[in-house]
Amino acid sequence: MATLAALNYLLVLFDLTYIPLRDFWLQGRIQASINAGPVQAKIPPEPIIVPMLPIPVWYDWVKGIEPHRDTERYLDLVADLEKRVLQSPSLQTPEVADLLAQLRTQSDEMVTTNPFALASKTGTLEKIKNRMRQHVFGTAEASAKEAFQRFWAAENLTPDRYPSEIAFFNRQIRPLIATNYYRPTGENGEPINNFGLLDFPFFLIFALEFLGRTWFLSRRYTSISWFEAMTWRWYDILLLLPFLRGLRIIPVVTRLHQAKLINLDKIKRQTSQGIVAEIAEDITEVVVVNVLTQLQESISAGEIEKLFARTTQEQYIDLNNIDEIKEIIGLFLNVIVERVMPAVQPDIEALLQHSVDRAIAQSPVYQNFKLLPGFEQLEKKISQQLLSSLYDGLREGLKGLTQSDPQLDRLWKQFNQSLISVLQTEVKTQPTLNRLEYLLTALIEEVKVNYVQRLSQEDVEQLLEQTRKLRFAVRGKPAIVVKHSNRAP
Repeated sequence: MATLAALNYLLVLFDLTYIPLRDFWLQGRIQASINAGPVQAKIPPEPIIVPMLPIPVWYDWVKGIEPHRDTERYLDLVADLEKRVLQSPSLQTPEVADLLAQLRTQSDEMVTTNPFALASKTGTLEKIKNRMRQHVFGTAEASAKEAFQRFWAAENLTPDRYPSEIAFFNRQIRPLIATNYYRPTGENGEPINNFGLLDFPFFLIFALEFLGRTWFLSRRYTSISWFEAMTWRWYDILLLLPFLRGLRIIPVVTRLHQAKLINLDKIKRQTSQGIVAEIAEDITEVVVVNVLTQLQESISAGEIEKLFARTTQEQYIDLNNIDEIKEIIGLFLNVIVERVMPAVQPDIEALLQHSVDRAIAQSPVYQNFKLLPGFEQLEKKISQQLLSSLYDGLREGLKGLTQSDPQLDRLWKQFNQSLISVLQTEVKTQPTLNRLEYLLTALIEEVKVNYVQRLSQEDVEQLLEQTRKLRFAVRGKPAIVVKHSNRAP
């Protein structure tokens, strides 16, 4: 089906370009002209003749093209003249004189009436006139009618000059006159075009395939209807439209890519990245600002008060029967007790030693006992033992919090409920709530001013380039293995 769609599109392209390229399809002549002021040149100097199949013999009917009566009659007169000369080498016969007179008359009518206008080929008539002027007078500034009159005169077509003159006409003039045509107008006011007859078999195949494929999709995916399946294959509808046939390139390229006859992954990637580069900055700024603005509006609407107003009796949905807060706190306590506190024990003891010494030194009782002999040494020994016992007790207490204890769990739950209840009561007071809302709103506004502007100024192309490098690095190292930990969570 992809190949058939591609062949249909080639036929569409040929039909769309047939009229502009009909001269080439008809004669296979390639020649370009350059006209820059007084300088006029042809590249190449002589037309290149390319062997062509007789396509216009049958495709002219598709476009409704018919031979133009006036120009066809003109070429028939020239053909009759050539036959007469072949039958009788003498050019002084009455039949030849009559044919030359008719050619002179027809030439005047052709220059005057311009039969090439209906086919939008007035430029072809100008080429004919210029070539005839140049051949007869050696300049393109002379009269075209006078040039034809002299060319078809008996004085010009002498037995010595006739072969070269008729050869010039057949090589330079006849091909241009032969390109003229007549295209009648249909009842719809447009030129006759029978391309629909050629396109109908393709339309029938594509329509049946579209209906069958979308019906199959609707049966395969029960969540979508037949119409929704048609929207999935929206690009195939372009194959069924009798107008805008040039847009069939979309389903053709899509089908060829899906059939893996062509690879458009790089083009798709570059196109998507180009689109992202154009809109990423705007989207980022809009999304972030919109989220922050909605957060500000929620705060101003009293969502914080509603949040703290919720009671602890509200049902909470537990997904895994695990108290995540307790587990997190226990995890941190375990790290602090087992690793952090032994590492910083000297520093903590020195800090506590200083605090105890300072408190004892300020006590009036200490000032009285200070005078006793040996009291200072005793005081240092007692304080060291006290601090060591205090530190060990604190560590053991924290270590006990990390162990499973039903009584501890009950006390922790009671503490949590009391803390939340008191926090709700205190935060709901109007001065505290108003101050909290103001601070949060101001903080969000500062975030928008400071950080969203930085996001909008970020070089999106540089970010895309970094993404491409990461993808290339991953693709270039297929042996990369990600090792996962075997430890239980």
